[in-house]
Amino acid sequence: MVLEVDIEAFAAARERGALVVDVREGFEFAAGHVPGARWIPLGMLAESLADLPRGRAVMVICASGNRSKAGAVLLTRAGFDVASVQGGVAAWSLSGRDLTVRTS
Repeated sequence: MVLEVDIEAFAAARERGALVVDVREGFEFAAGHVPGARWIPLGMLAESLADLPRGRAVMVICASGNRSKAGAVLLTRAGFDVASVQGGVAAWSLSGRDLTVRTS
């Protein structure tokens, strides 16, 4: 079972230094993402485990929460302290928080 957190718990974890991993596709990430999020598409997450810090909370986010659950399962099985963000980037944006848009 994967831990899921709502937007308020996610925002608090992010402020405490949790790593935010966005598992959406590149065009989605470029269109708008949580500031400071690290982009690792879900299909590349398994091969990117060595690049993720151990001993730091990881919050996995996607568009609405479905892909992030899959990513959180993978990371949980690999021994990470991880949670999936309910509602994803859509919920983040709907809560009135800013998104970063990649312009290049």
